[in-house]
Amino acid sequence: MLEILGKTNFDFMGKRNISFAFSGIMVVLGILAIIQIGRGAANLGIDFAGGTAVQLKFNQPIKIDEARKALETNGLGDAELQEFGQDNKLLIRVKASTTLEHKTAERVVAIFSKEFPGNTFIVDSSTEIGPTIGKKLQEDALIAVLVSFVGIILYIAARFELRFGVAAALATFHDVLAVLGAFYILDKEITLLVVTALLTLAGYSLTDTVVVFDRIRENLRVRRRDSEEMMINTAINQVLSRTIVTSLTVVLVLIPLAVGGGEVLHDFSLALLWGVVFGTYSSIFVASPLLLLWPGTTGRLLKRA
Repeated sequence: MLEILGKTNFDFMGKRNISFAFSGIMVVLGILAIIQIGRGAANLGIDFAGGTAVQLKFNQPIKIDEARKALETNGLGDAELQEFGQDNKLLIRVKASTTLEHKTAERVVAIFSKEFPGNTFIVDSSTEIGPTIGKKLQEDALIAVLVSFVGIILYIAARFELRFGVAAALATFHDVLAVLGAFYILDKEITLLVVTALLTLAGYSLTDTVVVFDRIRENLRVRRRDSEEMMINTAINQVLSRTIVTSLTVVLVLIPLAVGGGEVLHDFSLALLWGVVFGTYSSIFVASPLLLLWPGTTGRLLKRA
């Protein structure tokens, strides 16, 4: 493995009060975001807020910038566009909050007929998502997140012991809340694709945390005379280069997606990008320090190791 930092001896556990304070702020923002999402006061996408999705198939290619300008000119500037270049298809998604007095699908068709008279098209599909469906999707997304956390606790508890499972679950929950809070503060749209990114980063954060926990367990075998705080510090320093290299590798992939992936992939990749940063931070400054707050004996852990 590439060791970009070499041998380090940072006192991570000594900074746990600072990290807990920062993480507490991010968790509060995340909880605020969840409350606002439940009230419908956040910037919810069509999946949660309801709205209309219309897919048009053109005879000739159409530039997405020109299509967006046409919608903005006619009062639908908040519409989301996704193009399928090879088939000359364009997906237009309009949230219910921007729906005017006419039916949205009919209005979209009228706009493109007026603005692009020389490029005929057909309506490939038209879907209406009502507020009831949006509420059901919110509930399903919340259940999916909660089930994933229960799975994390059970897996880590079986792999190590209960306190490790709880620490890993809390750190992962912290990462999800941190990204959700950041999206809310920046008024980013929260869609099912963002929820998918949150579940993905939960898996990434868990993997990173398990690597640190595994090294802690190894140190418990060979450093019996050291305090738990010293063993955890040593374990983090030993895997620090690996953690940074892994995170940078993922970041190098996500940055091009966030910059040039288009409107549809931008928020998804941005959520993952922030999630990788918070996940790396939490595996060092959240999950590991939480072990010190849980009363436990190293002897019980050594019997399982």
